[in-house]
Amino acid sequence: MRFTIITSLIILAAILLSACSEPALDDYSDVSYELIDQNGETVTFPDDFEGSPLVVGFIYTHCPDICSFITANVGKVYNEMDNPGDTKFLLVTFDPDRDTPEVLKSYAAAFEMDREPFRFLTGDPDTIDDFMRRVSVRTQESYTRDMDDGERLYFLSHSDKILLIDQNSRLIFDYGGSMTPVNIIIEDLEKLGP
Repeated sequence: MRFTIITSLIILAAILLSACSEPALDDYSDVSYELIDQNGETVTFPDDFEGSPLVVGFIYTHCPDICSFITANVGKVYNEMDNPGDTKFLLVTFDPDRDTPEVLKSYAAAFEMDREPFRFLTGDPDTIDDFMRRVSVRTQESYTRDMDDGERLYFLSHSDKILLIDQNSRLIFDYGGSMTPVNIIIEDLEKLGP
């Protein structure tokens, strides 16, 4: 009896540990978001990227802190991969009113990422809000101040994340965007295979 209880507990612990180490999957193939890239071209997420692994970060260009780290990490994943293959690298703004394609183009150029395989995406506010809900990115305007020159200073509190999405539009991993070591993202991306 004692052996059976101990054996059962060991098996239960092994099952729980294996369940904890498996990534939670979410399938995005059931959605369609019409977005606009930094060149003013319309793209549909995820349809236009199906067949390619995706590394997706979420930013706003006026962010005073972690968005630049998220953007840099997405760029580092590409730069440090031995063979990025057909992997696509997306940065989606959650501030579409201010982050127009022109603003995103300038932002992308500042990171030397205004080129393939990078796409900086925006869209109409309702589409972006729905998209952010779907990928569990939370944002909230936490500070605003009107300046003497008419400009508005603002800060958005937001989720800090990078997603790894496979060739079939399924979420594989959800990382801390500004703090996850790039080599971990690369290792997980390479496990997806060609």
